[in-house]
Amino acid sequence: MFGFSKIELAKKNVGVMIEMYCKKHHKTENGHLCPSCTALHEYAIKRLNNCPFSNDKGNCSDCQIHCYKPEMRQQIRAVMRYSGARMYFKTPVLALLHTISSLIGKRNKKKK
Repeated sequence: MFGFSKIELAKKNVGVMIEMYCKKHHKTENGHLCPSCTALHEYAIKRLNNCPFSNDKGNCSDCQIHCYKPEMRQQIRAVMRYSGARMYFKTPVLALLHTISSLIGKRNKKKK
């Protein structure tokens, strides 16, 4: 979509969201992650790379499979709650592409 595959877009979004969260909550500098957020980012990318449904779903929050381990799911939800709406101020184009991708995924799911 717009030069990005869905998986690339998801990876970019999760990276920016974790960076924003880490900067605010762990006082890291731009472009840097603390060890905890680095582990969460690596885990999220691994889950995205291995997702068998990445072409069919809008985004991970719409998925019914929940492939994240419970403790990692709790961490990623905290990141999403903090960073979600703030994405429109930090990277509006990326946030808009994510929203469009999610809406397309939801529309395709309803057609099935």
